[in-house]
Amino acid sequence: MAHLSTNGSITNGSTHSSHTLSSLPKSNIFTSNLPADAVFATPADSHAAPRETLGPRLVKSALYTYVRPEITHSPELLCVSRRALRDLGLKPEEADTEEFKHVFAGNKILTWDEGTKEGIYPWAQCYGGYQFGQWAGQLGDGRAISLFETTNPDSGTRYEVQLKGAGRTPYSRFADGKAVLRSSIREFVVSEYLNAIGIPTTRALALTLARRSKVMRERVEPGAIVTRFAQSWVRLGTFDLLRMRSDRALIRQLADYTAEHIYGGWETLPSKLPPGDANTTSTSVSPGIPKETTEGSGVEEENRYTRLYRAVIRRNATTTAAWQAYGFMNGVLNTDNTSILGLSIDFGPFAFLDSFDPSYTPNHDDHMLRYSYRNQPTIIWWNLVRFGEAVGELMGAGSKVDDPVFASQGVKQEDADELVKRAESIIERAGEEYKAVFMAEYRRLMTSRLGLKNFKTSDFEELFSEFLDWLEAYELDFHHAFRRLGYVSLAELETDQGRRDVAGRFFKRDEAPRQESERRERIAKWLEKWAARVREDWGEGRDGERKIEMEKVNPKFVPRSWILDELIERVEKKEEREILDHIMRLNLNPFEEHWGWDEAEEERFCGDVPKYKGMLQCSCSS
Repeated sequence: MAHLSTNGSITNGSTHSSHTLSSLPKSNIFTSNLPADAVFATPADSHAAPRETLGPRLVKSALYTYVRPEITHSPELLCVSRRALRDLGLKPEEADTEEFKHVFAGNKILTWDEGTKEGIYPWAQCYGGYQFGQWAGQLGDGRAISLFETTNPDSGTRYEVQLKGAGRTPYSRFADGKAVLRSSIREFVVSEYLNAIGIPTTRALALTLARRSKVMRERVEPGAIVTRFAQSWVRLGTFDLLRMRSDRALIRQLADYTAEHIYGGWETLPSKLPPGDANTTSTSVSPGIPKETTEGSGVEEENRYTRLYRAVIRRNATTTAAWQAYGFMNGVLNTDNTSILGLSIDFGPFAFLDSFDPSYTPNHDDHMLRYSYRNQPTIIWWNLVRFGEAVGELMGAGSKVDDPVFASQGVKQEDADELVKRAESIIERAGEEYKAVFMAEYRRLMTSRLGLKNFKTSDFEELFSEFLDWLEAYELDFHHAFRRLGYVSLAELETDQGRRDVAGRFFKRDEAPRQESERRERIAKWLEKWAARVREDWGEGRDGERKIEMEKVNPKFVPRSWILDELIERVEKKEEREILDHIMRLNLNPFEEHWGWDEAEEERFCGDVPKYKGMLQCSCSS
């Protein structure tokens, strides 16, 4: 019996969940508009093939292969996210049906008619990527298979629904196409948590235990399937592979598809960021720009593909700023793990900071700290430069991008230097825009998290930087610092003694330093500056209002690594099922103070990190 995770107060997506799984509107826009693997050119070709023939091989001139999931024997539906059900437009009770269980275990293709050989058939995407900075060749959906797309009737948002851990595909390389329960629990939890705190992310609908599947990783582990969904699963690595294969025509086709079907049309893409304007975010658009319009002239001439590049940059800059503001690390930010929509995607050795340490990486294989907390913004930009190189010819062509000769044969030799200069100039300018959008969003989030209404230039040095500096110097908890700051009243900070007393609250219980300690003194001085800024923004006597606003942006619950480890142990080894539902209750409503469960357990999971369980690392193996 699946547990339905409790719905929360956040109202992203649909407000009416009225569909059954069968009545949910479905589409296959991705496979209808892009080229299929020629070996299985139609769904009927793939369906007629023995399942074992659909395994690893090189796939060229295609963006996907039709492939059905492997059968999962005796599946157990462990948990379903009620919020995900709602956002897809499904009735909550649909999760209790046998059809739901078997569709999302890969045992039933809901959209394919065996008799007529017609309908929507599952597929796995083809892409490549740079892994740890090195070209890794063809990668692709080695254990993920998309079932169908569906558009939420209320929000109008289209999602691609996918099974992760559903069996081998042509992109599995030397692997088995399976996912283990351990990593599946982690992805299920973090996907829904990031959405709950407002960070763009792929989503998780259901977690299924494959009872009879034993998967070899470092040890033999039980297999599992995560049903996940996203507005798009296209990655920067999708473009990387086409560039490395010099497939000009398919790069253009994919870029057109991305603009028209993922971003909603060329007219939605943003125009230039005004010079010196660091307050424009990734959601800024310039509607009504027709396809053929170009901006600027000469090297600075920009066409519609440059606007697409800019849109991808802004989305990723905004998401990366949110990661930094909330202390989240992906752990493996390869280009195949970087979304064309700026979504948090593909969760392997991810983690949230415990104590604030900018050099921390959750990936114990990341010996060079490439994907550490402090390096994430730089690495995402590195990935975006690779994307710029992939679409560089299209951007560099400027107003000649639709010239028939260019479209069919490429750039003329006499135009090559100008094209390269223009593309390089665009990427260079885009770097400044990436910084501007990132900083604008980071400032907005940090201003809000620190309980202020408005950002002042002096805040960055006097409040933001100094706050993080003493968190790092004294190895203090990143998440508790924000939440506990919200509980502080201005009256407590009117005297030096009061500020010293409050300073002790940022330390672990029974670990606060002596009153005369330099550590208390430094934090007390910061609190004095913070109090002055709060009075400036809020005035006097409004602590209650400020506290409410700070609670809305500073979660009490964070799915830290030690919590996930305990959750995995209790579900996998002890076969406790209810604990998953309890944790998901906190997970989907992280800003609450109480959840109506077990108060002692709630406080334990929201309290200080147990000794020797902080800043854990894990492997990429899943």
